[in-house]
Amino acid sequence: MALGVRHMAWAALACALAGNAAAGGAHPAVTAFTTYCFKAGQTAEQARANMQSVAGVPLPFALTFWDTSLEPAPTAPAHAERRCEVQFDGDMPAALRAVQAKMATPPVFGTPIPLPAPYAPEAGTAYIEGRELLRGRVAVVHIGTRGTQTFIGVDRLPAGMGLPE
Repeated sequence: MALGVRHMAWAALACALAGNAAAGGAHPAVTAFTTYCFKAGQTAEQARANMQSVAGVPLPFALTFWDTSLEPAPTAPAHAERRCEVQFDGDMPAALRAVQAKMATPPVFGTPIPLPAPYAPEAGTAYIEGRELLRGRVAVVHIGTRGTQTFIGVDRLPAGMGLPE
């Protein structure tokens, strides 16, 4: 019985993905990212559950998420307190357009600032930008490819870190 339910879930996911592709819709990773990665106040478990509600089960993409202001994250670097990144087989130009459109839609996602250290373009980077947010916060949005996969990520820095002098 469990195999039948799993098969039906995969079939439903395949139909949804095919429908998105046929309709010119975004990859579920792009939709999940633009819907939930810019939202603060989520634990890793909440972010995964929110994204599954958009993308289906199981997630058709890799998700990296932590927020050290809400829960410990032993692998978090000192220069970022929150990270949300999706990685998927998909169309990087479409992801770039969708994320830039989301950032420009009210409420606009910060204002561009010089890229704070230690961030820098890496091989495969299509877009990387620092953004000054409210309350002395900075975010870095990064889009590109790693091998054959597209990634979209946003890091939020601790208060005051990365602001231009």
